[in-house]
Amino acid sequence: MSPKSAASPYAAVFIDFENVYYFLKNHFHDPPDLNDIVLDIVRSLREQLSTQGLDSLISYAYADFERMATAPQGALYLMGVSTRNVLGTDHKNAADMQLCIDALEVMYTRPEIGTFVLVAGDRDYIPVLQHLRRQARQVLVAGFRESVSGDLLQNIGAQQFIDARDLLAPERVAQLEQRRADRQRTQEESRRLREHGTVGVPSAAALAARTGDVSKMPSGPAAATSTPRSGTPAAVKRPTEEAPDFLPSHPLATDVERRTLAFMLKEIQKLEAKQQRRVTELWLGPFMRLLTDELPELPDYERRDQLNRLRDAGAIRIEKREGEPHAFSVIMVNYNHPNVQELHPGEEN
Repeated sequence: MSPKSAASPYAAVFIDFENVYYFLKNHFHDPPDLNDIVLDIVRSLREQLSTQGLDSLISYAYADFERMATAPQGALYLMGVSTRNVLGTDHKNAADMQLCIDALEVMYTRPEIGTFVLVAGDRDYIPVLQHLRRQARQVLVAGFRESVSGDLLQNIGAQQFIDARDLLAPERVAQLEQRRADRQRTQEESRRLREHGTVGVPSAAALAARTGDVSKMPSGPAAATSTPRSGTPAAVKRPTEEAPDFLPSHPLATDVERRTLAFMLKEIQKLEAKQQRRVTELWLGPFMRLLTDELPELPDYERRDQLNRLRDAGAIRIEKREGEPHAFSVIMVNYNHPNVQELHPGEEN
């Protein structure tokens, strides 16, 4: 601990609320008490700091709260946490940007605060953390280890990291892990059934996509193609039967989902026009980078969540493939889905 921080009993806590929220949503398959879990983490963190003799003089939570299913602002206020409602901007989550700005402002205007705690895990925070340490502040980072950048962990050191699992009651962690294990078991059973030729059972890749975290799926080159076809290159022909690996179809619920699907189909058509052949797949990683420019108002994890929603609506499926040097994932479109047909009304079946 630096001299300045050792002499100061005061801490400032900066919580990237939506980062934790969407990690829990994706990693543990949308637990029903999602907001309560994040609030428990925040509450326990403040209590742990208190036991170390640190008074959380300033506490901020950052998110686009209007996009969340339930509003946690009231509960955070009662805990003494001020909320910062921020919207997405081009290429960057505005919560990250506002958090860094506020941390630097506190450092320069509140010299009595010696400890800065960031509940976040992106490697983009490394410059501001380094600057805080150069100014003789103690810096702690809290988060789920799976969602914290390895570069960030290496930068701050293991002693300065607080695992969010340790901030939850053991029974709560056990429930979350059991939920994840149950979903993974279902996926594995489905994979075995398909390998034995059971008809009509969704593939392991489809079920993995149904409950998995799109951000964790590996990516590869820009696009894959199949056999050439006749007709106008920009047109997309639908197969005569709906592939059994797609989930049951139902209409998309939001305009953002429709925008995502429309952009996906547009990218397929562009590739077909360029390659003069039918394109049946898009590689996941490159498409997500293109989607950043198409939906800049959304945080990264909400853009990934749009693919989860399209998958759950039966409009796409995401399949993992083996490759060299790494495995990769591809997006496959269900051309019999009603919204796909609506966006391409003149195509033949």
